[in-house]
Amino acid sequence: MIFPEQCKQVGYASTKPCGEKVYFLSRYIVRDTGEGYELLEVTPDSAGSGMMRAIIASRVIATSRETYRYPEKVQIHDRTRLIWLALNTGYRCTIFTGLDEHMTFVLEPDMSGLLKIHVYDVTPPRPSLSACIRDLEYTGLFGDLSVTFCHHTRDITQVQADVFPCRAAGYIRTLDADTMQGGERIAACLTGSQFFTECYGKDFELENICPLESVREDPFIARCCRSERVGIGVHKGKWGAVVHWGASPAQIARAVNELVVQWRAK
Repeated sequence: MIFPEQCKQVGYASTKPCGEKVYFLSRYIVRDTGEGYELLEVTPDSAGSGMMRAIIASRVIATSRETYRYPEKVQIHDRTRLIWLALNTGYRCTIFTGLDEHMTFVLEPDMSGLLKIHVYDVTPPRPSLSACIRDLEYTGLFGDLSVTFCHHTRDITQVQADVFPCRAAGYIRTLDADTMQGGERIAACLTGSQFFTECYGKDFELENICPLESVREDPFIARCCRSERVGIGVHKGKWGAVVHWGASPAQIARAVNELVVQWRAK
C-alpha cells in the first residue's frame, strides 16, 4: 500500500504553466488525462534550486483505468477511514479531495498493517468513551497512529436486574434514588456494590457491568469510575489503558497515544 504521510507530497496536474517541472516537495502527481486520472511517481532534481524543479525520473504507478476519484470531500487526516473507503471502491487506486481542497490517494489499500485497539464501554446513557473516540477519529486526530478501533459496547438494558445504577440512564428503580429492601439483584460495578454494602448490608446479588469486566482482547482501552485503576497496565490478563468515567476528550486522546507508543515498544 502507498498512502502518502503528507498531502504536500501529492501534486495535481492538468496544465503545464512551468513546463516539465514540479514542486520541489512533490513525490506523486495526479494527472488529468482527459479520460480519467492517472497517478505518477516523480523524482524532482534535488540538485536544482527554486520551488519548481526539473523531473529526473517519472513512472505511471496507476493508470486511469485503475484509478477512481472519490466524489465527496473528506477529512484526509482520518487515514483509517480513507483506507476503508478505498477498499470499498473496488479500484487499485482511489484519489481523495480534502475539505481544504488538498489531495491525497491510497494505492493498493490494505488494513492489515493497522493496529487494532479494542474499546470497551456500556450504554445507556451515552457510551462516552466509545463516542468520544469516534468523534476524535473523524477530526483526524489519530491519523498518524495507523490504528483502527473495534468497539465493544454492552447494552445494560438487556441485563436481568431489579435495580440499575442511576436515573441518568432512564431506569425506573436505581441505586441513586430509591431505598433498597435487601435481596435485590443489582446491575452495578464495584462502586455500586460498595455503596449498597455501606447503606444496606450484603444481602444482594451483583451483575457487574463495569467495562473492565468485558475485556477479552488487547490492546484495549476501557473506562472505569475507580480512579485507582486509571492508567496503562494489565487487567484480567490483558494489556491496555483505563480512563476515568468522566475523562475529557484530551485525556482520552493522550491515553490512546500513550497506549500505542507503549504497545509498539513492547
